Amino acid sequence: MQRVLIVLLFCIPSMATAAQTQPFTRDGLDYKLDLPSASWRVVSRLDVHDHVEFVYGDHYSNGQLRLRQKFVNARATPTDLFSHDEIWELRRLPGYVVCNDGSGEDFGGQLKGTAFSYEYINKGRNMDGRIYYLQVDNRTFYVLHFTVASDQLQRVRSQMDSIVKSFRLK
Repeated sequence: MQRVLIVLLFCIPSMATAAQTQPFTRDGLDYKLDLPSASWRVVSRLDVHDHVEFVYGDHYSNGQLRLRQKFVNARATPTDLFSHDEIWELRRLPGYVVCNDGSGEDFGGQLKGTAFSYEYINKGRNMDGRIYYLQVDNRTFYVLHFTVASDQLQRVRSQMDSIVKSFRLK
């Protein structure tokens, strides 16, 4: 009986976490992912195209995910993609600093990829960014770009990794 209670004590928290996971997909999108808690909400952003973004809680500074597909030349690496994003987007951010000398961390999930981290300042608030480049084939990457206030990073970092690990093609 005691062993059953011990097993239940370890299983119940993981079952509760699994029960909170919410699958996300939408017509017209080539991918699916799992949101690890109900605090992540879907936000549509319309510019030339309708884009799907995800926000943690009630404000973008609590955590934001922007997702896009990139078509590249056959020899492009995640480091090449990050260097391009640095030149055209990231270096323009106030207080931009790349972490780990710009070297990426290999990351595995449904799709393998590389993650890069950086810091910047937004309206006087320290922010962290983390970009995951997931490779589908030699010409296609999905880019999952998270930003979060530095004081909120500890709260959502494991959820960011969870979302990326769950990312898969339909």
